[in-house]
Amino acid sequence: MRILTIDTSAIASAAVLDFDPLDLVRTTELVANFATDDTRSHAEVLAPGVKSLFTDPVVEGPALDAIVVGTGPGPFTGLRSGIAMARTLSFTWGVPLYGMMSLDALAQQVFDTPARRDGRAVGPLAMNDFVVATDARRKEVYWAKYSAGAHLIDGPHVGPAEEIFGLQVFGAGAGLYQAVLESNGCSVHPTFAHTQPTAFELARAAARRIAGSGSLETAGFLPSTPLYLRESDAKVPGPRKRAL
Repeated sequence: MRILTIDTSAIASAAVLDFDPLDLVRTTELVANFATDDTRSHAEVLAPGVKSLFTDPVVEGPALDAIVVGTGPGPFTGLRSGIAMARTLSFTWGVPLYGMMSLDALAQQVFDTPARRDGRAVGPLAMNDFVVATDARRKEVYWAKYSAGAHLIDGPHVGPAEEIFGLQVFGAGAGLYQAVLESNGCSVHPTFAHTQPTAFELARAAARRIAGSGSLETAGFLPSTPLYLRESDAKVPGPRKRAL
């Protein structure tokens, strides 16, 4: 199975992953990957980045089994760029489109990363419930709570980091507000203090979900509806005031 994933909830990124759902460990191959560190130029870099993943998009695109797009939460303009691109390619290539919350990819990455001591794996990073948090700007974070097995418990939410208490917190939002979180009894792991959702991690999480359910249709994916969690800053102008 081959899937294209796109995520623009933070950075602009895309990836092509090839795998056999019956044997992820031996067969999973990252065919191509694109990501930028810039969080404000999604519209300019995404189309060339996606194109760079293919030798011949006209032939290879329609041969994909699915497109999975990160639905956020994320800022309006960036998130809209990725979802619009995914919808366009799905329609043009005739490939089914699925949505997946971007924070789920980070949660799966936490679950897959072992805690280490003296260079040796000694257990999972998250022994209990944990939070994934990303930068929502305006001195706020997007966040969701997960079980130790990376299953969503609560969220997503947007709000100040002061709202999170007594849990391990992973993601770029944790690094930005580490002092606030630690004053609330939270802990921030340095490995994940600046980590953003990416299409590569979204692809790995999607593959795990497909393998666990047995098919794309039963994997519990979302529609490609964006999770903005806020109203757009753009407002429809009101009626003009009369001069007289």
